Amino acid sequence: MILEQLAGNLIQGLVLGAIYGMATMGLSLIFGVLKVVNVGHGAFIMVGAFITLWLFTALGINPIFALPFAFAIGLGIGFLFYYMAMQRLIKAPELATLLATFAMGMLLEEIVKLIAGSEFRGYNWAVGKINIGITVLPMTKIYACIGSVLVAVLLYIWFKKTRAGTAMRSVVEDDEGARVCGVNVGSVYALSFAIGIGLTTLSGVLLTMFIPVGINPYMGGGYTLKAFVIAVLGGLASPYGAFFGGLVFGLIENGSYTLFALLPGVEPFALTRFLSFVILLLILLIRPTGLLKAK
Repeated sequence: MILEQLAGNLIQGLVLGAIYGMATMGLSLIFGVLKVVNVGHGAFIMVGAFITLWLFTALGINPIFALPFAFAIGLGIGFLFYYMAMQRLIKAPELATLLATFAMGMLLEEIVKLIAGSEFRGYNWAVGKINIGITVLPMTKIYACIGSVLVAVLLYIWFKKTRAGTAMRSVVEDDEGARVCGVNVGSVYALSFAIGIGLTTLSGVLLTMFIPVGINPYMGGGYTLKAFVIAVLGGLASPYGAFFGGLVFGLIENGSYTLFALLPGVEPFALTRFLSFVILLLILLIRPTGLLKAK
């Protein structure tokens, strides 16, 4: 019985891990190109979640069609924040960029709080379930997983097959060399930041398709922590590593929850969060570069 439950939770964890990986790709992309750690990461996920909620409840638009809206709005926010603040902080000390991204996250949280209030919200998008024997998977979770994989594949193709993607990779390798070769490095920085924020906002849609409750302006804190663990696990500057790191983290999180639930007198969810910190510490000690190096 326990083994069957563990196997079912691992499958759920693999599906969730794909979404976690997608949610971390934007964080890794921004760090890989701009060398900026976005500590306001979770707030942009929250924006995507609220876009999904508003479109679904107010207009009846299902979450799948919320994806392009969220990405477009994320792009716009990314360009706005880049030209308002981040452009002036490129090559600045790390503390300056940390404070700037932290302020961005707080600003978004307070704006959404003023508009929507601070109460928890959710929505119900019932489109059926699939019973695979050891677990039951709602179709919403399957759609979210497929969407995550498709976005990751499209990002890979964009990096490899487009001039903008090639320019971005050249800036990651050597920004001065790219500038000498005629690449507009400033435009690449702006586009990278905007795409990173757009992907993060889009991931908020996918996360609500997996967990359509608990939507509130301050929901992003837990996702920021997980994103940092996943990013370090996969290589902080590697978007592809982040995706595979998310798969690993999803398996660990759901698998450990099943095992922690067997321990008397403990709260399994709290222990899985503690385990996140332990994983982060161990990776930093044993393999600071993560599973994959930046590319």
